[in-house]
Amino acid sequence: MAFPNFTAGDILNASDMNAVGLWLIKTQTVGTAVASVTVTDAFSSTYNNYRIIYTGGAASASCTLSLQFGIGGTMTTTNYYGAAAYANLGAAAWQLAINNPGSQCDNVGNGNTTSAYLMTDVLMPNLAEQTSIFGPYVLSDFGRFGLHSFAQLSTTQFTSFKITPSSGTLTGGTIRVYGYRN
Repeated sequence: MAFPNFTAGDILNASDMNAVGLWLIKTQTVGTAVASVTVTDAFSSTYNNYRIIYTGGAASASCTLSLQFGIGGTMTTTNYYGAAAYANLGAAAWQLAINNPGSQCDNVGNGNTTSAYLMTDVLMPNLAEQTSIFGPYVLSDFGRFGLHSFAQLSTTQFTSFKITPSSGTLTGGTIRVYGYRN
């Protein structure tokens, strides 16, 4: 089916609306000089899979961003496994940033004094199954470009997540959570 093109005054048909794949669930603005950002009410039984995007902010220092899952404001700090595999410009071979086991998903985003960003897909966070995430890994300050992939091995039905820089703080920008249509 072709991508629907809506204009002002159109009558929206169910078939057109049902074809839309991503729905904006939540938007949250990041404050000033925060050590972490918790996004509550992000996951529910309405969608099985999600996309998280954070852009428009900056960090107080060059850092990587990590992700934890939780229920409300209480984050789960065990059973995270995975890695970020990346090409390091100037290095001859692929390298790994490993988190096995860990208290969070490390290296899922990047921050520096001019920008901060994260994009990851989250699979099954609100189902009684293991939660998986994957997406790009970019640490441009250090010439690293690749992919991250993690699993949270508990069967907790998560409703929230937290983004934390490896050092310094975050200021500004917007976190958007989208649900993939089932």
